[in-house]
Amino acid sequence: MTAELVRGQNHPLPHTRLEIRVSAGHPIMACATCSDERGSVREQWLAHPGAPALPGVEVSPRATEAPRFTVDLEAVPEAVHQVNVLLALPEGTGGPAQFGATAAPFVAVAGQDGTELASFTITGLEAETALVALELYRRQGAWKVRAVGQGYAGGLAELLGDQGLQTARETAADIQQAVAPRAPRAEPARLRTRGADGAFTPPTAPRPNQTPAPGPDTTVPDGLSTSGQAGAPGGHAGSQQTPVPDPAPGPGGPVNYAHPRRQSAAPPPPPAAPPPPSTSSC
Repeated sequence: MTAELVRGQNHPLPHTRLEIRVSAGHPIMACATCSDERGSVREQWLAHPGAPALPGVEVSPRATEAPRFTVDLEAVPEAVHQVNVLLALPEGTGGPAQFGATAAPFVAVAGQDGTELASFTITGLEAETALVALELYRRQGAWKVRAVGQGYAGGLAELLGDQGLQTARETAADIQQAVAPRAPRAEPARLRTRGADGAFTPPTAPRPNQTPAPGPDTTVPDGLSTSGQAGAPGGHAGSQQTPVPDPAPGPGGPVNYAHPRRQSAAPPPPPAAPPPPSTSSC
């Protein structure tokens, strides 16, 4: 039968191999610390998503999505007298800014066979952003679980500092970095063309202020170079040809598809008639 604990209540643990599950309904950082008989945490006694394993304690790699802890109390070092289960709100995930703005977290302790031994719904939270959910502790050679629910408005750094960790602020920043979402870098879209050999190659973009060279189907008017400057003999460099406006079609008239700058050659004039023979009188 599952023992539903309230804040401050403890319960004996008949098993030494345990699984601790956390349900919060939003992203959450799950960590574990070990402390000695004086309640102090050492630098190497901390498990979090960036360093998920300690002797006897392991944090699930999916610590922000489905937080879980695997605990083997027989493998915990003799100097460890307490294992603390910590929860904190990660930054930059779009989740709540404090525990009081969301549903109460739920923590369950189960045996190796999956049988639930104890559970704790952490109510009464307000501005806290980090908390000690549970603690597993030794008492006269046996292990027990206690429902703690102690929150910290100063976040994980304040919590770790309260447990005696000298580098609490730096460690909290490292944990936050380990769970921070990494957005994929967006690569610009590139168009590809198929070459003569069938291989795809990216097109070469024209340089600025560069006019493409005329192809076989491009007609360049006499006296106008491809740069738009007069190129006929006698022309002045840099002079431009005056654009010819498109003739507007008359009402109901046909559309003129002729190029506005293409000059149609006029038919040659007919040959001049020979002069009439002169007549003279004798």
